[in-house]
Amino acid sequence: MLKTLFPIRHVIGYIASLVLSAAALAVIYGDFSHGTNMAILIITAVIQASLQLFLFMHIGESADTKKELYINIAYALFVGLVTIFGTMFIFVWGWYK
Repeated sequence: MLKTLFPIRHVIGYIASLVLSAAALAVIYGDFSHGTNMAILIITAVIQASLQLFLFMHIGESADTKKELYINIAYALFVGLVTIFGTMFIFVWGWYK
């Protein structure tokens, strides 16, 4: 009974999030090339986002609402990418003239 009450998956997820954050922080203090820095940041970000979705947002737990959850994630990803690339398009690439 005690085994089911203790959230071991959440504790492991929390520790994994801390380890991934420390690995991303190593980019600041490490003397790596630009390509290595970007690879570390992208890999840790993807793993940490997956960890957050599946452990803390309970994506894989309910079978009846799984379709709606994935549609919401796809929509949020679309809005985020449009916002990021729209901002870069205007401010970085100079399409405001």
